[in-house]
Formats: sequence, C-alpha cells, structure tokens
Amino acid sequence: MLASEPLAMPKGPSAIITESPPPTLESVDLSLSLDEAEYEAELKAVQKQLLAIQQAYFHQNRRAIVVFEGWDASGKGGTIRRLTEKLDPRGFRVHPIAAPSQDEKQHHYLYRFFRRLPKAGSIAIFDRSYYGRVLVERVRELASKDEWQRAYQEINEFERLLMDDGVRIIKLFLHIDPDEQLKRFSLRLRSPVKRWKLTEEDLVNRQQWQAYHKAINRMFRKTSTEAAPWHVLPANHKWYVRIKALQIIAEALAEGVDLSPPPLDETLIKAAEQQLGITLPNDEKDG
Repeated sequence: MLASEPLAMPKGPSAIITESPPPTLESVDLSLSLDEAEYEAELKAVQKQLLAIQQAYFHQNRRAIVVFEGWDASGKGGTIRRLTEKLDPRGFRVHPIAAPSQDEKQHHYLYRFFRRLPKAGSIAIFDRSYYGRVLVERVRELASKDEWQRAYQEINEFERLLMDDGVRIIKLFLHIDPDEQLKRFSLRLRSPVKRWKLTEEDLVNRQQWQAYHKAINRMFRKTSTEAAPWHVLPANHKWYVRIKALQIIAEALAEGVDLSPPPLDETLIKAAEQQLGITLPNDEKDG
C-alpha cells in the first residue's frame, strides 16, 4: 500500500513586519520642486500610465486602496484630482472622510471603512482614512488612550487581511511646514471660491501642531510595514508632490501586474465582420 500524500497545511496570515528604520517627518526635504515644463510633461506621462493600469485592474478583477493623509491644506485634494482626472470614473471611487455619522458611532471605528472597500476591478481612494483614529481622535481626545493605543495593531491587522485577500494598499502622507500652511490658509480665506475649504477645526488643529507632529511620527513607526509602507512626501511645492505621488501610486499598482491589453473576443470579431463589414488584420486581433 502506497503511503498517502501529506495533507497540505492551510496557509496562515502573512507576517506583519514594520519598516526599520521607519519614515519620519524630519527626514523629508521640503525644498524639492519642479518647474512648469517638467510638471506638465511628467503629468501627461504618468496619467497615461495610470489609465493603462486602471484598465488592467478592471480586466483582471484586481482591487486597490490608495490612502491620502496629511496636514490641513497640504494638497491632498489637488493631488487626488490629478490622479483621477484621466481615469474612467466607473473604475474608482473617492471617499472623503469626515466625522462619523451617528449610526457609524454605534459600531467599531473600522466599520465605515469596511463598507467602502473596493469591489473587483476597482480602486478606492481615501481622502483621510481609518488613520484618523491615531491622529485627530488621539490629539483631540475623541478616543480614549486605550482605544487609540490598540488601534495600531488593529489597523495593521485590517490591512493584512485585505492584502492577504489580494487588495493592494498604497499609503501617502503629504508634509508641509507651518509657514506654508499659514500661507495657504491666508489664500483660502481671501479667495471666495476657496473660502469654504477653511474651517474652525483647521485653526484648532494648527494650534496643536506639535501634538500632531508627535502622533504622525508614532503612526509611521507603528504602521509603516514592509507590505504597506508609508510614503512621506514633501508638499511645500504642489507641482512636485503631485507628480511624486502619482509616480509612487503608478509604480506600486503596476508591480507584478500584466499591463498588456487583453485580446479581442473572437465572437465579437466575427460579429463585427458579419454585421458591420469590419475585418481586422491578424496582428490587431491578437491585441
């Protein structure tokens, strides 16, 4: 009698390994910039690349999450606009995260993010995220010390279960200095079309800059993992941070993904030939 094959053991969850050393705000060179010609050329190239990536994710039923965090007025909204403006709107969704609703407060804080996870073939973009638990909720004492301290592990495990299920996660933090923030607050206040962006909460947050600075660096230390690292970007110059963010996103989304267009469906080709009189050369049929 032949010995039976050993049963394959079920694969457990992947390891959570934090980066060493972790990124810090102090390590960012805020002087980095681009001129207008470089910006326009780089933007056109990376947006074209992102469209090809989005199409590959759609055809291959892939999923991704892009997390944007950063100081108030650091340029998250403008960067997200450049990220999405050439994409097919059916293939992504932007989630602007504000205070939880009364219903959401009745659940675990990750509940509202589970409800916003991307479906197959799509990308979810978070303009602020579940990291609010260890940032604004910590600094403003909206969560207890026990709650925000255990959140680091909860978030790491949340991201792990998503990545183990095939979701790709890219996390970006946009960093500016207090002088640049003050300049942008002033411009917003003076502009009728941008005034709505400045809130009293922004002013309160600015008064707690050092507390946020400490919380941000600890967030990096606890949650920048090898599988989902934090990318901390200098954002004093908007053209630079937009291009750098889009390039990082494109590179991370494209890694290990076949970006070649899928071949045409043979049934569709035959129908086009019969009904429309369109005949494709063989090389075009193969994509």
